[in-house]
This record gives sequence, structure tokens and C-alpha cells, in this order.
Amino acid sequence: MGWGYRKSIKVGPFRIDLSPRGVGQSFGNRRFHVTRTPDGRKYVTVNLPGGFHVGKTIGGRSRHHHHY
Repeated sequence: MGWGYRKSIKVGPFRIDLSPRGVGQSFGNRRFHVTRTPDGRKYVTVNLPGGFHVGKTIGGRSRHHHHY
């Protein structure tokens, strides 16, 4: 089992997560929220009755391509 640390700051429907990996943001409520991770991934999650949830990654990481 691994250990980690995360500090969350909640401001209305927004949440900012501080961790050793960076800063992530989240927006939404208990049923629906959009998350951006410290490495740039974006997720949309819908929580359904009975403890189920459905999530989808949207977009992708922003990558820099070098053309020579």
C-alpha cells in the first residue's frame, strides 16, 4: 500500500487540489464534475444512484511536437 498527500481547497463549486505532483482543479457538484489533473488530463464524471459512476477522459494531454 502506498501513501500520499493531497490538500484540497474548496471555493463554492470549485476545488483546488495541491499534491506533490502539482495543482489540479475540479468543478461541479455531487452528481457531475469536471476534473483537470496536474499533468493536464481532463475527466468528466457523472455519479449515478447506488454508488455507480461513469467517467470519460476528454481531450488529451497538451504535447509539444518539434518539426525539423
